Formats: sequence, C-alpha cells, structure tokens
Amino acid sequence: MDVTPTQLLSRSRKHATVLLATALFAGHVFAAEPKATGPSPRNGQPPNVLAALEHGLRPSTLKSGEPLPGWSLQERMAFHHVPGVAIAVLRDGKVVQAVGFGVREAGTQDAVNADTLFSVGSVSKVVTAATTLRKVAAGKLDLDRDVNTYLTSWRIPKAPTFANDKVSLRMLMSHTSGLTVWGFEDYLPDEKLPTLVQTLDGVAPAKNEPVRIDFEPGTRMRYSGGGVTVEQLVLENTTRQPLETIARGEVFQRVGMRRSTFVNPLPASLGNIAKAHDKDGQRAALPRGWETFPEQAASGLWTSANELGAFVGTLINSYRGKSDFLPQPIALQMMTEVSPSLHGLGPRLEGEGQTRIFHHGGSNDSYRAWIEGYLETGDGMVILTNSPGGSRLMVEIRNALSDALGRGINPVARTVELAPAVLANYTGTYRLDARVPNDLTGNLAGHFESDTLEVGITEGTLTVTETQQPPRKLQPLSPTRFLGPVEITQLRFEFLRNARGVVYALVAERGNAKVYFRRDAAKVVTP
Repeated sequence: MDVTPTQLLSRSRKHATVLLATALFAGHVFAAEPKATGPSPRNGQPPNVLAALEHGLRPSTLKSGEPLPGWSLQERMAFHHVPGVAIAVLRDGKVVQAVGFGVREAGTQDAVNADTLFSVGSVSKVVTAATTLRKVAAGKLDLDRDVNTYLTSWRIPKAPTFANDKVSLRMLMSHTSGLTVWGFEDYLPDEKLPTLVQTLDGVAPAKNEPVRIDFEPGTRMRYSGGGVTVEQLVLENTTRQPLETIARGEVFQRVGMRRSTFVNPLPASLGNIAKAHDKDGQRAALPRGWETFPEQAASGLWTSANELGAFVGTLINSYRGKSDFLPQPIALQMMTEVSPSLHGLGPRLEGEGQTRIFHHGGSNDSYRAWIEGYLETGDGMVILTNSPGGSRLMVEIRNALSDALGRGINPVARTVELAPAVLANYTGTYRLDARVPNDLTGNLAGHFESDTLEVGITEGTLTVTETQQPPRKLQPLSPTRFLGPVEITQLRFEFLRNARGVVYALVAERGNAKVYFRRDAAKVVTP
C-alpha cells in the first residue's frame, strides 16, 4: 500500500505489550550506545547525532510549559510495537552514522543493522525519478513531451472532456498529471501478481481501479501512484528493459547500492531482510514473512539505511554541484516545486535558506520509511521500520535527529488551553469553496476526500470530521489557529472571524497552499 506521509497515521489507525518489549530487547540486539559507521566526533568531526536517540525522542507538540519528555528509542519502539529500526545520518552530503536497532523478526535474536533490507514504499518514487532524470540528462527522454509518444505496450486513454489531455513526465513526477489511483494494495505470498498493463487497466489480479485522467493535466496536484506506474512503463518501453535493470545501471551501480532492488517478490536468498509485522508487532505475511509490491516504481523498492543514505547524499551533492550523478541544472529542477504541487520532480520540498529540505515518506502494509535532505547544508537522515507503528515512531525519531542536527527544521509547537465556550464558536458544517484558484489551493487540492467538514467537540477537544472518516483532533496554538493530527507534515487550521464577530470560514494550510471551507449560514453564531 503506497501512501504519502500525510496519510501514514490515518491508514495505520485502521489496523501493547510487555512481552513484545521483553522479546525486542532481550540479549544485545539493541545498541545502548550507537556506533558511527563514518568519521568519529573527535578531532573536529561532527558530534554523535545518534546519541540523541538515547534520550531525545519527543512529540511534535507539547502543552505550554510542559517539559520535553526525553524518550529513548528503546522505550518508544516497545510503545509503538516496532520490532526493528534502521537509521542513517548525513553530514555534508555523506553518511557519517548508520546503525540498526531491535530485530528483523519478532521472537528471534536476528539483529537489524545498517545493511538490513526494508521495503520503503513510496520512497521508491524518488529513486524512480532519479532513474528517469538520468535518461533525461542523456537526451533519451524529454520532460515535457507527451508520454503517449513513448508508450508502445499501452497508452493513456484519451480524455476529450478536457481541452488539453496531454501528459508529460514532468506532470507524472510532480503529481500534476490528472491521473487517478493514489496508492496500491500489497500482495500476500500466495496471491497472483498482475502485470504492469493489468495494473494500469485495473484488470484482475490487480486490486486497483483503472489509471485514467479525471482532471485536466497540469492544473492541479493529486498524489498518484498510478502516474508513477505510467512513468515506469515509459522507462521500460523506451529501453525494452525491466525497471530493475534500468535502475541498476543508472542508479544502484553508480551510487553503490549493491543490495538494493526493485525485484518483487524479494528473493529470500538476499538475506538480512526485515520481516513484516502487524500493528501489534506480531509477524505478518506468513509463511514467507514479507509482502510483494508489483507496482515497482511506485512502491516496490527494497533497500537499506546505508544505501538509501548514500542515495540521499548523492542527490544533495548533485544539487550543490559536487556530483556528476545529475547535472546541476537538472538537479535544481528536481528540487524545485512544480506549481501547484508541493513536489518537485519526485521529492516533496519545503523551507527556504538553511531550512530548505526535500523529503518523502513510504508506507506499505508492514513497513514505514522516511528520507530527508537539507539542500544547503548537506545534512540528512533515513529512517526505516518494519511495523505500522513506525508511522508515529518516525515522527519522534525525526524530531530527535532534527534537534540534534541543530538546523531548526522541526521545532516543538506549544499548544494553549482554550475554554469550552471558545471552542463552541467553531462547531458546525463547513463546505469547500471551489472558487479559490488552483494556484492557491496547490498541494492541498486533492488532500481532502470530501468537500464537507464537520467541526465538533469530542471529550472537550475540537475535532474535524470528513464524511465516513473518524474525527481528527485539533490542537490549539492560539484562539483561532489549530494544528492538525500528529503527522510528519502537519496541516494547520485557522478559523476566520469577520468584523461583526461571526466565524464564517475555516482555512486549512500546508506550506504556501490553502484550502477554504465556508461555514453554512444556518450554523453561524456570534460569541
């Protein structure tokens, strides 16, 4: 199942034990003092960032005056039921520390290390993008050409409803193509796998709907694993080779990713594989121990913390003109948002100056992954986990590493207390204002599954609910501004009150993107 970070927690909710904690940390499978695989912190070298994992994990929000909890990775792995974690830290575009924690399989002593293979879900899309951009740099592909002119085994069906239904690689990579299918379901060991064309047409044994255009290409952003599957077909049709062969020649061999692979099912002969686990940290996808991801470009990559860290460093160095992996002009395009998306050509982007970063998350049924690169400083991180509980754990690990790197990327947000009477002013029905231009709604245009939000109060907490979705708690940052549910990339909500004291709208925002919901007039009240 291939989703974005903003969905990681909501998806994992659809799915606590002392015994698990005992199994995880019996013997010596957890490193009490992580050891660096790169330069030591002595003699002017960077400090041991991974030391922050001993006491630096924290939530993204705390109440005003509440002290930092100082959690250890060990206790939070047990709390979130995550058997194994692998982490890499980068400085100046190089992996300086990489280490594993816990076990590859619950109930065993098979320790995770920096070379353990994990499924990384949608992080696959960034490696696929780099593969495509290598072909662009070589003059073999054009970012802005109609991809149907490249395709031979299948074509994107025409969409005559729209004035322009041409789709380009730039659109596919930035999720502005208008193509459907957000993500894909995983396949268990005994399930038959679809071909790429069966996936694109939504034909059994594929589990998804057909990949089709349903809004004018280039006018909006909507995350589309289906679009990246078309990108894979472009690569395969133009080279007459499978994605694994193309990526090995263009990326894996050049970056030193010897164990990484797009092959699915993953061969057991590769060894040192992180096994799949469910939300309780129990073994899943038996008897083999891991699922299959036939939509390789979108969600099928298997890799390690060491090798994925090297890949992140290579992208950073290309952007900074310190690597010929990608020509710097192409690397700059990769790391520049394609309006109205929050994506460049593959990665998501945010920040400015020293806080300019690219990142991407990955989420298959039993695995969670995160990559992040600081473009101006060369810092970065990789986080890999083998349980759905990794959704929340990754947030806490990222907070600890961001704090230790000292770049001010992800400071703690302090919430405030609001009286029930204040919260009551905001309850009611809010409907999407479709008049707001796509250039302003940008990366949030396809975020909400419903055009209607219900704002209510549950156990003294303000909540927002979409149709047929569970209520999501909002955390107050001021009398009118609230933080959305805990996610790696959180939304902020603001209630608008006019000059007559009437609350008339709700704005959801992420980065420079805003979505407006107008309150039903019948529900408008004054304080």
